[in-house]
Amino acid sequence: MGAYSTYTDQELTALLKSGDSHALTEIHSRYYAVLYAHAYKRFPYREEVLDILQELFTYMWDHRMQLVFTTTLPGYLYAAVRNRVLNLHRSQKVRGEYAVSLQEFSEQGESITDNLIREKELLQMVEQEIAKLPTQMRIIFDLSRNEALSHNEIAKKLNLSPQTVRTQVRNALRILRVKLGANIFLIFL
Repeated sequence: MGAYSTYTDQELTALLKSGDSHALTEIHSRYYAVLYAHAYKRFPYREEVLDILQELFTYMWDHRMQLVFTTTLPGYLYAAVRNRVLNLHRSQKVRGEYAVSLQEFSEQGESITDNLIREKELLQMVEQEIAKLPTQMRIIFDLSRNEALSHNEIAKKLNLSPQTVRTQVRNALRILRVKLGANIFLIFL
């Protein structure tokens, strides 16, 4: 194994491509420390840097036949480490943004959904109580609140006196206040 330390990078690369595992071992021992320092400077997390280097050397062995060096062996190794660090940064940034987005959605989505359900239930309760009003009172109340007609307009439309309309609306509001409670009643004001 000592003879491998005398080989040049080009000779080690050729031996690696031919399937010589000792060549990979020599490349590893020759460049591991400087690659570790290079990666750690850019990404100061020991475990992740160790994973990056492990993955790089595993990749080199698994793809030894397809490896194409357009530069020197150290140039290839530095570029490979740099790219893996950048990919890790990018994936952590995406994961972080996703986690924040998910947290915001969880917080907002829960309250929005909860509010929508409560609103729907409340409106259903109000509609049920309005439906229980006497017929003429319900019609007058509906014209007043849902169609936004004035008391005089309702009186003309239903051939009633404006005072009767006013009394019917007042009575409807009083009944709903009692049935629904003061807080819910504020919807109609």
